[in-house]
Parts: sequence; structure tokens; C-alpha cells
Amino acid sequence: MILDGALVRGALAFVLSAQDDIEVVGEGNGGDDAAALIRSLRPDVVVTDVDAMAVPHRRLPCPALVLASQRQARRLAVAVRRQAQPCGFLGDHVAPQRVVDGVRRLARGEPVADARLAAAALARKNPLTERETEILEIAATGSPAKDIAARLHLSPGTVRNYLSRVVAKAGARTRIEAVRIAQESGWI
Repeated sequence: MILDGALVRGALAFVLSAQDDIEVVGEGNGGDDAAALIRSLRPDVVVTDVDAMAVPHRRLPCPALVLASQRQARRLAVAVRRQAQPCGFLGDHVAPQRVVDGVRRLARGEPVADARLAAAALARKNPLTERETEILEIAATGSPAKDIAARLHLSPGTVRNYLSRVVAKAGARTRIEAVRIAQESGWI
């Protein structure tokens, strides 16, 4: 189980451990050690949150049941598409028994999906153009406009104009806030 928040992680581990057919082999937070923990423990299914799934270039080596809020639905869609293994997803508001059922179903290779999360993922469209998305992804790494411009063969002023449009489209006040909104919405 890879979840941020020791209280939620512990409570869910307790519920899952109470099942005769489920063994919790380990717990961890969503940090960099998550993939290493999963590789060393080799679980049949991992229960995780969208934050652990959203790390760029992280692919989990086993099926994952992802818990997410409706606000994170677009970000969830992006993270699930990146995975090589099957993923199921449930809202973080569901009853513990639905998580237990979801773990069992994924272990059998059956799909697990929350209809409300799927609808939320489809409903919120990305308002950014392809170029705006590309620039914001680079900006999210902390690169200044000058470096982004050099990398994309644009002028720094053009990059600043793109970033201003992104901030406005995201309804943000700053570039940092625009990055956060875009990440949470699954635009980048």
C-alpha cells in the first residue's frame, strides 16, 4: 500500500488485513522509495493514491488500485494511461468494503472503475494548446523563460506571452499556481 497520510494508510491496512484472502505485505508513502518498495515486496496488487502514480516516468510493476478525488480525475486519467500494468480506480470517498472488493477484482484481472471519477475525467477538458502545454511542462521543472526559449527556439518574450495565457486560462495568479492547477487537472 502506497498512500500519503499514515492515518488513512494504517486504517486501510487494518481493513484489508482483516480479510482472510488478503495479506498486506507492506506500507509506504508516495515518495521516491515507493517503486523500490513495490519491487522488493512484489505484491499482487498495490493500493495507492494518484500522487504516487503521477511521478513522471514511474511505472508500477504490478496492478494498482488508485484512490483519487473528483478534483484529481484528469490527473488520474493521465497517470493510469502511463502504466504498463492494469489499473483500477475508485474515489477516495468510497466505503472500505469497495476497496476490499476492488483489490480482489484486480487480483483476478477484472476491471475496477468508479463511474463518477470516469465522468469527471471526461468532463474537464484541457484548455491549453499543444504549445502552451509543452511550455508549461518545461516551466514546471523550474526552468526560466530564457532557458525555455532557447530549448524551443523561441524568443523569451514569446515564452512569457505563452505563460501569461496559460496563467489566465488556468484561472491562476502565478506561474507556480498555474503549474499546480494543470498538474491536478491532468493537463500536464
